[in-house]
Amino acid sequence: MAVLDIAPTLVEAVRATVARVPDAEAVVDLATGERITYAELWQRSSEVAGGLGAQGVRPGNRVGVELPNGASWALAFLGTLLAGAVPVPINPRLTDRERAHLVRDSGATVVLDAALPAGTPTVRESSDPESLAALFYTSGTTGKPKGAMLSNRALLSAAEQVRLAYQLEPAEGLRALVAAPLFHVLACGMQWLPALVSGGSIAIMPTFEVGAWVSAIRDERIEVLNGVPAMFWHALRHPDFGSLDVAGIRILSYGAAPTPPAQAQALRAAFPHARLAPGYGLTEASCVTGLQDEDALAHSGSVGTAVAGTELRLLGPEADSGIGQLLVRGPQLMSGYWGHPEATAQVLVDGWLHTGDIVRIDPIGRVFMLDRRTDLINRGGENVYSVEVEAALARYEAVGESAVVAVPDDRLGARVGACVVPRPDVDLDPDELVKVAREALAPFKVPELICLREEPLPRNAAGKVDKEAVRRTARWTPLPR
Repeated sequence: MAVLDIAPTLVEAVRATVARVPDAEAVVDLATGERITYAELWQRSSEVAGGLGAQGVRPGNRVGVELPNGASWALAFLGTLLAGAVPVPINPRLTDRERAHLVRDSGATVVLDAALPAGTPTVRESSDPESLAALFYTSGTTGKPKGAMLSNRALLSAAEQVRLAYQLEPAEGLRALVAAPLFHVLACGMQWLPALVSGGSIAIMPTFEVGAWVSAIRDERIEVLNGVPAMFWHALRHPDFGSLDVAGIRILSYGAAPTPPAQAQALRAAFPHARLAPGYGLTEASCVTGLQDEDALAHSGSVGTAVAGTELRLLGPEADSGIGQLLVRGPQLMSGYWGHPEATAQVLVDGWLHTGDIVRIDPIGRVFMLDRRTDLINRGGENVYSVEVEAALARYEAVGESAVVAVPDDRLGARVGACVVPRPDVDLDPDELVKVAREALAPFKVPELICLREEPLPRNAAGKVDKEAVRRTARWTPLPR
């Protein structure tokens, strides 16, 4: 397995970038118009670090970062690192209950959700590549969010793997547009951090809005576009896209949701000068595979081959035929789930991450996804865990049982569908069902489609709900929004 040439820690990597290109533009906040150079980013982040120290934050403490996309998010994340603490990105759209779980589980000392603290500029030195750099929360095997512990080495390895997949020179900083939420490892770990290490510039959108996205490509002279397929689906249909000069787009990276062959062909036609770079990753391992530009059309159903320094294996009775659960080993892997040693032991075995994703690997190593891990629903790049939604629906007394599945959608990739069996002799009110769901779940997790069944849910020989049979037989009706 190849050894990647990376700095020991994120702080040292950013320090080197600041020393090399202090006056280069590091961050553009498209909501406020604020522009920050690397020298300013370092100075202001060190002041945030000093402010955190004044509030009692010590090295190793966890700090929640619950801010919308923008310059403040970047300053909070980097400021936490400079304080020697561990940033814990939190989705601002979570309910109070969901938020409280993340804060409690991580043991966050402070949550940055408004004005940033400021104090005497402070930089806590560390040269340990295995030290914890960040906790990114994801849904674990039980459906409850768990903090994936990503070390400095893991995040820097992922950044280097992205650079190599894009075929860029080590210090080749490009202008990238970030529209995905920074609390996801996709935007932070695979878009912003590679830019920080290389001296590139990121223009940050508060949320994805197709008109603003198209305008930003033009106004900010964007060279790298990274997003989920739904973003590109909207952009290609926007009335202003036809007049957009896309000659400067050098790299088009996409993933986090299925990309049909027709869409890959549309992207090639719309961005003829760009290298197409689809890929696959997960919170526990960031970057896992990437598809080379020359294969992006001929093998558009694939998510590519293993990125640099990474090994893949298959587990299961059909492994010899090229089908099985995908196992991953490489420097980008998480160290484990924060505070959950039993869950860690289930997914990290002898250095191999058991992804839970069922895949096919062809003779030259291209990976084809066959089923999403543990019934995770990917709604336009937002992860929705079916068990969590089913638990919320069970709070409504009219629900006897439910199965939550992904319903294919041309725009978002998938929508959340709930197949529900009402309790006998009880009237189920769809409006009330949605109300109960909204009280327990973030808006993007609330079911949008329902299938009411009189008969029990189909089950397999082990007594578990057969969700494939649910998907195959369900007749969906829109729920009130």
